[in-house]
Amino acid sequence: QVRLVESGGGLVQPGGSLRLSCTASGSSFSRYAMGWYRQAPGKQRESVAVISSGGNTNYVDSVKGRFAISRDNVKNTVYLQMNSLKREDTAVYYCKMLGSTYWGQGTQVTVSS
Repeated sequence: QVRLVESGGGLVQPGGSLRLSCTASGSSFSRYAMGWYRQAPGKQRESVAVISSGGNTNYVDSVKGRFAISRDNVKNTVYLQMNSLKREDTAVYYCKMLGSTYWGQGTQVTVSS
C-alpha cells in the first residue's frame, strides 16, 4: 500500500509562484513515473506534467515554460514548481504514481487578485 500526500497549495496572485510537493510512503517510489494532474470546477481532470523514473519530463502545452516537475528519490518526493501563474491554473492538483491506482488527496491552488 502506497500513500501519496500533497502539500504547497494556496492562494496566489496572477503572476505569482507556488511549489507543490507530493511525498510517497513505501520503497517503490524510484521505480515509478510520477504525474501531476489538475481538475478545475466543472472540468475533467487533466494531466499537467509527468516525470519518468529516469527523470524525463513532459508537459501539457498550456503550462510549458511556466511549470517544472522534478523528483527527489531519496526523499520519495515529486515537486511541481509553478511560475507565472494565471487565473486559469486555478484547480485542485493531484499527484499520481503512474501505472498504479495510487492518487494523492489533492491540494487546492487558487490564482486570484
